Amino acid sequence: MAAYLQWRRFVFFDRETVKEPSGPDGAGAKPFALPPGIAVCDSGRGSLVFGDILCGAGRCQIWFLPRSLQLSSFQAYKLRVTHLYQLKQHSILVSIGEDEEGINPLVKVWNLEKRDGGNPLCTRIFPAIPGSKPTVVSCLTVHENLNFMAIGFADGSVVLTKGDITRDRHSKTQILHEGSYPVTGLAFRQSGKTTHLFVVTTENIQSYMLSVKDYPHLELDTHGCGLRCSSLSDPSQDLQFIVAGNECVYLYQPDERGPCFAFEGQKLIVHWYRGYLIIVSKDRKTSPKSEFAGNEAQNSDKQVLNIYDLCNKFIAYSSVFDDIVDVLAEWGSLYVLTRDGKIHVLQEKDTQTKLEACKFMLFRKNLFEMAINLAKSHHLDSDGLSEIFRQYGDHLYNKGNHDGAIQQYIRTIGKLEPSYVIRKFLDAQRIHNLTAYLQMLHLQSLANADHTTLLLNCYTKLKDSSKLEEFIKTSESEVHFDVETAIKVLRQAGYYSHAVYLAEKHEHHEWYLKIQLEDIKNYQEALHYIGKLPFEQAESNMKRYGKILMHHVPNETTELLKILCTDYRPSGGNEGPGMLEGKKANSEEFIPVFANNSRELKAFLEHMTEVQADSPQGVYDTLLELRLQNWAHEQDEQIKEKLHNEALTLLKSGRFKTVFDKALVLCQMHNFKDGVLYLYEQGKLFQQIMHYHMQNEQYKKVIEVCELYGDQEACLWEQALGYFARKEENCKEYIAAVLKHIENKNLMPPLLVVQTLAHNSTATLSVIKDYLVNKLQKQSRQIEQDEQRIQKYREETTRIRLEIEELKASPKIFQKTKCSICTSALELPSVHFLCGHSFHQHCFESYSESDSECPTCMPENRKVMDMIRAQEQKRDLHDQFQHQLKCSNDGFSVVADYFGRGVFNKLTLITDLPSGKTATTIEAGLQRELLMHTKRST
Repeated sequence: MAAYLQWRRFVFFDRETVKEPSGPDGAGAKPFALPPGIAVCDSGRGSLVFGDILCGAGRCQIWFLPRSLQLSSFQAYKLRVTHLYQLKQHSILVSIGEDEEGINPLVKVWNLEKRDGGNPLCTRIFPAIPGSKPTVVSCLTVHENLNFMAIGFADGSVVLTKGDITRDRHSKTQILHEGSYPVTGLAFRQSGKTTHLFVVTTENIQSYMLSVKDYPHLELDTHGCGLRCSSLSDPSQDLQFIVAGNECVYLYQPDERGPCFAFEGQKLIVHWYRGYLIIVSKDRKTSPKSEFAGNEAQNSDKQVLNIYDLCNKFIAYSSVFDDIVDVLAEWGSLYVLTRDGKIHVLQEKDTQTKLEACKFMLFRKNLFEMAINLAKSHHLDSDGLSEIFRQYGDHLYNKGNHDGAIQQYIRTIGKLEPSYVIRKFLDAQRIHNLTAYLQMLHLQSLANADHTTLLLNCYTKLKDSSKLEEFIKTSESEVHFDVETAIKVLRQAGYYSHAVYLAEKHEHHEWYLKIQLEDIKNYQEALHYIGKLPFEQAESNMKRYGKILMHHVPNETTELLKILCTDYRPSGGNEGPGMLEGKKANSEEFIPVFANNSRELKAFLEHMTEVQADSPQGVYDTLLELRLQNWAHEQDEQIKEKLHNEALTLLKSGRFKTVFDKALVLCQMHNFKDGVLYLYEQGKLFQQIMHYHMQNEQYKKVIEVCELYGDQEACLWEQALGYFARKEENCKEYIAAVLKHIENKNLMPPLLVVQTLAHNSTATLSVIKDYLVNKLQKQSRQIEQDEQRIQKYREETTRIRLEIEELKASPKIFQKTKCSICTSALELPSVHFLCGHSFHQHCFESYSESDSECPTCMPENRKVMDMIRAQEQKRDLHDQFQHQLKCSNDGFSVVADYFGRGVFNKLTLITDLPSGKTATTIEAGLQRELLMHTKRST
């Protein structure tokens, strides 16, 4: 029970007296006055409705007052109107009145939208009598769905009309309640499909369920109230039935009594308006009246109108009036009718004005809870509420109530800058309050990285592991903090397990591996974790952390690298849609991982070359270098031989053609003799092979190299001769072998041989005696052959010249009897050539390509002509001649070759032709003579 004397009083309504509209002359308006005799009233559908008693005109009127204050009326009864009920959702007005003296009340239902002779249409009339005994009507209520109407009587009866209340034919009337005490109030309550009727008398309160057959009822209380002292609240108070007694105001549900409020004083009128409870009570300074007739006040009586806010427990307005007839709600305002015919309007102030009016008083008296409730009930925006919460929090903080203050500051999250609150609670003694605030900041997803850092530091300083785990082990959809920041803070604070949990859960692979490898030193787990990652991430992390893992878990790391570079699929069933086919990394990029692990490196490289023949060249280069190193440092002869064979086999695999120089350098660095020689041979570096043997003074090997590759590179024999000639020791045997080959191949002039051997003090004349004798004999024989050939050419030339002269001076007799082409007997016409060949004309025309050339001699003639033309083209090739002369070991043969081509012949130009002969005739004759004599010479 709450005593209203402790409730704060405010003035949330402005009071004015309704005045008549100002006239055309602009004179001041006077107060509006209702007609005399107003007994009952109601409101709805945009009008205030009044009913009066018999007036001097002899008519009983129902009046309508719209917002324009233009009164209108019609005669509803002949004697008096006792009750009015205007439906809010329909233009239906229900009235009860009397047409004649005595107790004979009539119920009339009016349709205000239809007219009958200018008046509203009366759709139904029936007497309001419970049974057969007339009695006075005490109260009336109608359901908004037009299917229920209840009438209460002074004898304690309640008559219920069910069905369409606007028609007699479709409704049924019955007595719902009978009792010994007058019925003072009725109210329908609709909740879903359930309909209840509250019935209150002067002595009790009952609830009827009308949606169930037989209308079961329940007595809610054993005390009642006077007339017009009950009402039904709106949904903000859960449609509770309000009963105002002289001591308290009670609220009821259909099945139980609710809260009560100690509002003392004799209650005269009770209404509910927009969340407010309106009570008109007798002023305490006047004498009390009976409950049932308490509303019949004398003109001298003073009455107090109070407007209560039950939710926030304050009085929104309070004022004294003279003899209130009723309080009506229409057009968003309250209208108070007094017995003197005046209307007073109570206009509720706007929300901002009300809050400003009360805020100063509430804050000054530290009534922040009331201010908050008031702001909420008036739907103040979030910014305004946040400001109240802030001031409330500041008030509690200054009083030392830090727990209460932080709760208010939490309510400002989203509006108040977090730093305002954080600065107040940075003291170590208030760290638990700061923790609560930061937790809520994260739950609302308004925290930044600094807030996360601060909260985690609070947890670690408080050593509250349970809260820390609760914070970080939220589900994926509930993460309200920056995960990377949290991992950093936890790692710094030494909470490695928590940091690892976060990193693994939220797939921060780099942080997970950093903590495992650098802090926890769990290398095995880190390697296993990498094996579960997608290919790209596994590859990058192995490049980053491979050296550390190789140092501590070399075997396992090597195995993972083998898989990563051949056919990688994440372990643990983490394959995605794109991982149906395995991927492979570039094995060459992981060679630096094995910097100090040569044994594992060799196993890795050999595995890659076996399973992946197209491995990068760097893999083969590194494997060769590794094998050569092992071979060079091995002391055991058997193992050394095995390593030697492995290195040589790798060289012979054909993988070093593109990196020949690199492989050669590796073999030379490790003095791998067989490898160097093999590479020289593959690169056709025969001189280097011979020089290698020369450096090692392997004379027999020098001779073998010359024999093997001398045909491909003749200068090897010359270099061998020069090599042996420079040796001071006895090398006669090898010099003789070289000279024999030089003699057979005619590789050097004898003079050059003598000059070369002249530098050797051990090489006597006997060494080259046989060579010189043989050489001189060969040259003698060559001179004889050349002289014989010259003599033959001279004789042949003389003979040809004689034949040419004979052809020029003597006639030619053609004695051929057969064709040189078809070998048939010659017949005219025929063709004869000076060369002695004869042809049928048709054979000549068929086979000849030129009219001036013999078809039989033409191939040989063309060869001769081509040779002549080739020699003429090469006459001016001086640059080529100079180059060949410099590079050739036998310059004399080069000069002789070019001399034979006519390069050194003097060119003679014939500009004048013999008289009587044309150039064409002479050229044709010379060609034919030349061809003929050439043929004869053959």
